[in-house]
Amino acid sequence: EVLLEESGGGSVQAGGSLRLSCTASSRFTCGDCDMGWYRLPPDSDCELVSAIRTDGSLFYTMSVKGRFTISKDNAKNTVYLQMNSLKPEDTAVYFCAAARQMTSIHVAQRRNCDTYRLFGDWGQGTQVSVSS
Repeated sequence: EVLLEESGGGSVQAGGSLRLSCTASSRFTCGDCDMGWYRLPPDSDCELVSAIRTDGSLFYTMSVKGRFTISKDNAKNTVYLQMNSLKPEDTAVYFCAAARQMTSIHVAQRRNCDTYRLFGDWGQGTQVSVSS
């Protein structure tokens, strides 16, 4: 059962922009979950990119600060990730996720996202490719 569904990935040149969307189904019922975006680059570790906590505070990993913006539309049950000034190193599969205390989750094995998945609900992912 897919509770979170991403859209908006694609291929762009460096410097371009994309907006990812994540819509939660009506069956998604976690009222105290943070919402966020992870990414899995090729041959690299799974990484929490950005999150919006239940109190409205925001998290960004250092490499995307000033370029990415996370937002949430409660009426549409949708979380967005606006990605500007994209770089080739942003190339990855991006996953929408919902978890309690998302920014407090630390796992020893990050080569894929499987361990992070144990802590919440995840979408199926959307590919973002940035060419130089």
